[in-house]
Amino acid sequence: MKLIDEMLSLELLTEQQHREIAAWVRSAKTPEAIMAMPPHLWRAVEAASVAMNIDADLTRPPWLGADWT
Repeated sequence: MKLIDEMLSLELLTEQQHREIAAWVRSAKTPEAIMAMPPHLWRAVEAASVAMNIDADLTRPPWLGADWT
């Protein structure tokens, strides 16, 4: 939920999209249920993710000073 809140604050999602996505995620009981989110909402999340360059964060090497214990 924190990520979609950030997408909203960056104006990458509309208030309506944010409400719909949040409601869907809250009602989903399993990861599979989340993945069954309607295509128009997935497109909104995908476009916001691209704008935020989420893929770069996921492929960046870990910070060398990170404590992984």
